[in-house]
Amino acid sequence: MEHRMPYYGYYYDVDLGYYAVVLASIVLGGLAQAFIKSTYRKWSNVSASIPGTGAEVARRMLDEGGASNVGITRVGGELTDYFDPRDEKLHLSDANFGGSSVASVAVACHEAGHAVQRQRGFGMYRLRTALAPVVSAAESLWTVVLLAGVFLNAFGLVKVAIALYAATVLFSLVTLPVEIDASRRAVAFLRERGAGLDQRGARQVLVAAALTYVASALVSVIQLVYLLQRYANREER
Repeated sequence: MEHRMPYYGYYYDVDLGYYAVVLASIVLGGLAQAFIKSTYRKWSNVSASIPGTGAEVARRMLDEGGASNVGITRVGGELTDYFDPRDEKLHLSDANFGGSSVASVAVACHEAGHAVQRQRGFGMYRLRTALAPVVSAAESLWTVVLLAGVFLNAFGLVKVAIALYAATVLFSLVTLPVEIDASRRAVAFLRERGAGLDQRGARQVLVAAALTYVASALVSVIQLVYLLQRYANREER
């Protein structure tokens, strides 16, 4: 009977597919980040026609959207803005909190859009919120489980790891319509209360920002396909 040495996983042979996934992740992520920073800088130098700073305009959007209970505070960094439903606050970076450029107002109103989504029970936002705790655990565990499965040659653990990673991919895909809808709400608010310049600039800034989520989701899908294909190849051995 022919004796075959056992095959011990992903890290004991040269895997060009893995390097291709890593390269695609780096390139897509880098291009998306460069585009949003370039677009943001461009419109940071253009004053908005709608009166007020980013925080003040966002405050009006919150009040008119029924989310007057939501507060607004500063957070350090650049483009670190987010809405946290746990403390019911918009956390705006310094430039967008106190700035009155088209970019500042656009980003602030985008975050206000998330608060309005929550207030009005937007379905995809509720789904993302429900998935968040599960995905947080999956993100922390899947690589550990995958490595354990690889080094122990335990295909069952590899299956569990892929299932956990698939949950994070689903979260990335659900995030896309949530972000697009928040941007739609922001652009609509600025269109009704500002000038065409505000609308055009806000759309460009927020489309660029959305592309970072698209790139992230695409990379996640590519990596999931890679893992599924790699596991299928292992099963055939």
